[in-house]
Amino acid sequence: MQYRLFRGLAGVLLTLLGTGLLSLRYHSSLTPQTVQGTPRLNQPSLGPRELQLGDVFIAVKTTWAFHRSRLDLLLDTWVSRIKQQTFIFTDSPDKSLQERLGSHLVVTNCSVEHSHLALSCKMAAEFDAFLASGLRWFCHVDDDNYVNPRALLQLLRDFPQTRDIYVGKPSLNRPIHASEPQSQNRTRLVRFWFATGGAGFCINRKLALKMVPWASGSHFVDTSALIRLPDDCTVGYIIECKLGGRLQPSPLFHSHLETLQLLEAAQLLEQVTLSYGVFEGKLNIIKLQGPFSLEEDPSRFRSLHCLLYPDTPWCPPLVAQ
Repeated sequence: MQYRLFRGLAGVLLTLLGTGLLSLRYHSSLTPQTVQGTPRLNQPSLGPRELQLGDVFIAVKTTWAFHRSRLDLLLDTWVSRIKQQTFIFTDSPDKSLQERLGSHLVVTNCSVEHSHLALSCKMAAEFDAFLASGLRWFCHVDDDNYVNPRALLQLLRDFPQTRDIYVGKPSLNRPIHASEPQSQNRTRLVRFWFATGGAGFCINRKLALKMVPWASGSHFVDTSALIRLPDDCTVGYIIECKLGGRLQPSPLFHSHLETLQLLEAAQLLEQVTLSYGVFEGKLNIIKLQGPFSLEEDPSRFRSLHCLLYPDTPWCPPLVAQ
């Protein structure tokens, strides 16, 4: 009796062992490639992450002479809303600005002069800082620009992430011409569009990486000197003449070289950048009623900021209601 029971148990064990070996051979044939290729049900596909303001590097170009008259205004208004994304590029140290901005104040070795070389030097510093940041968009503005973060983000989100994007506003209604030196003392006439730096422009990282051979380090200054044109023209030259790209013109960027009074108050909330200054001998500012008088707010930036952000502590109480 015990012998028959032993034989029965041994048979069961052999059967289980054989099944296990077959199972082992089957599973050993599932290579990592096979597993990865197996469809997984109920797994949503993850597309590109939606662009956020934290993905945008905003560079403001300035000089020592405008630290008090221009930068303090920007820091009190739009920069206060996106301080983490904004970097100020200047030519001279400033203790007061350093205290307010910390590492977001970038003191370059560029000249204080308003020359092609000095301007290109600062643009090169902006471009290299953006590349080092790892962020997805590079946006340049001047120290007399107001940036509307909401409108900027909406504009950039509208562009497909798979394309090279260079967006801004041309200052001319025609392409600019430049002489491009060739070998044996010959030159070639080239034409291209460029976005004026006085209104601001943006470039996505995909395109910026392709610009590196002509725009990083000392190459940008060399390229600018080669065509004898300012920094914003040089950006357009690199993108259109060297890379075959194209400027995407946008009416949402504005400089002080256009008639700002033509913008209706209802349009102001939709603009990406605005400006102020003197144009053709007259004060050139946006048309906006209150809450500050022209004497209190000659640039109209404070009034615009209260329109966009009525919860700002220094805005008049009536605006916040």
